[in-house]
Formats: sequence, structure tokens, C-alpha cells
Amino acid sequence: MTGMARKSEPAARKTPPRPATMQRPVPIAETTLTGQVLIAMPSMTDQRFSHAVIYVCAHSEDGAMGIVVNRPLASPSFADLLGQLGVEPSPPARGIRLGQGGPVDHARGFVLHTTDWTGDGSLKVDEHLALTASLDILKAIAEGGGPEKGLLALGYAGWGPGQLDTEIQQNTWLTAPADLDLLFDDSHDTKWRRALAKLRVDPLLLSAVAGRA
Repeated sequence: MTGMARKSEPAARKTPPRPATMQRPVPIAETTLTGQVLIAMPSMTDQRFSHAVIYVCAHSEDGAMGIVVNRPLASPSFADLLGQLGVEPSPPARGIRLGQGGPVDHARGFVLHTTDWTGDGSLKVDEHLALTASLDILKAIAEGGGPEKGLLALGYAGWGPGQLDTEIQQNTWLTAPADLDLLFDDSHDTKWRRALAKLRVDPLLLSAVAGRA
């Protein structure tokens, strides 16, 4: 992985902008999706997002970005990744789960985490969660500190201006409130159904509707 920025060095901007340089988004409407989760509809044809649950870190008139939270990675291990990045100590005092965060910039790492730890380069999504793309957070975790809960995601999901809003209007995604268990626990196989359960939606009924489309 080429990815975590050294110290608090911000990542370069692109479209959509990388999280490390994004400012707190200006809502495009009262229903801004920042801090919500996106739930892929059964009719999703893009296999990269089939049954995906995505935490929305930013949603503004410039676009949106989020982290997929139910795509765990078996390798590399956290210890192996620290070795590749030259982060000590090795082995680390504690670890963090790795996941496939999305198809954009998948060689770069982003840590979605609770705000009991933040660094100079952290983007605070809300009072409970932040996103950090610097090595500082990995060093803190390796030393036994860092945030209580976190996910190291390789890559992210991104949308251009108005793109996510259009996809929601086309019934590609449902939205629901996020919670820490849904984002950070290890029950990956149940996260999609649990996210739907927040809306009291039966996946079988969704499948039937999608089949009539």
C-alpha cells in the first residue's frame, strides 16, 4: 500500500476531493447524508457495491465520499501493513481491522474511527466519528493507544456533484442512521440485513419489488 500520508500531510485533492483535505461539507439540502449509511438495493448491478453498507463521510454540492464497512480483508494483516510502512513497534501492541473501503484510490489507507482520538489531519464527520489518512493514527494504535474503535479502509467510494442524489432518486440506495456496532463490529455477513432492519424493511420484499422493475 502506498497510501497513509506521513505525519499529518494532507492527501492531494481530486474529484471527489480526498478526505484528508476535505472541509466540513456544506449541506446541499436539509437532508444531507453526511453521517448516514447507504444500503445497496438488491437490484444493484455493480458487483463492487452488491449488498454494500457505506458510511457517508462527506456529502456536499461538490460530491460525496464514503467508506464501505462490510468488506473485510484477510490480507495483509495489520502487522504486515505496519511493516510495509515502517511503523513501529513490531509486532504492534494492538491491532485494527482492515477492509476494502471502495474502488477509488484503493492503494491508500483511511481510518474511520471514534473521536476519542484525533490528529491534526483528522476530518471530524460529527461529534462521534472522524476520518484520518495520516500515519500518526497507525503509530498510536501500534503503541497501544489511538481510538477505541476504528476501521482501516483501503480505498473509498466517491461520487461527483449530484451523482449520489441522482442514484438515490433512482432507488439505487436506501439510507439509514449509523451506529458504532454496525460500523465496527466483526459480523460482516449480517450488516446489510441489520442496516435494513433499522428501516424495518424486509429484504425479500425489496427483492420482489426489484424483480418487477
